[in-house]
Amino acid sequence: MDEKKRRLSLTGAIVILSICLLVSAFTISSAIRDSSRDGSPEPEEQYRYEFISANEQNVILFDKKTGDYWRKFIEPNEGPTEWEKQPSPLEIQ
Repeated sequence: MDEKKRRLSLTGAIVILSICLLVSAFTISSAIRDSSRDGSPEPEEQYRYEFISANEQNVILFDKKTGDYWRKFIEPNEGPTEWEKQPSPLEIQ
């Protein structure tokens, strides 16, 4: 009779452990699924920057949120130069 109780208690422990593993796997997979949905940028952040080609030599990267912009002058027949941050024309002084 003692042997039967041990087997029964071992079987019960295995069943409980299996149920705990299934519940935790479901909880983890739900959390991963929810976090992947939250990883997409907000609509306003998605279109925050605008790339403007002023002419053949000047390109501008404009930050719509802060009003900052960076200008880059590309000389004809030469490689790219460094970006320069420019003061915003929208700043109130």
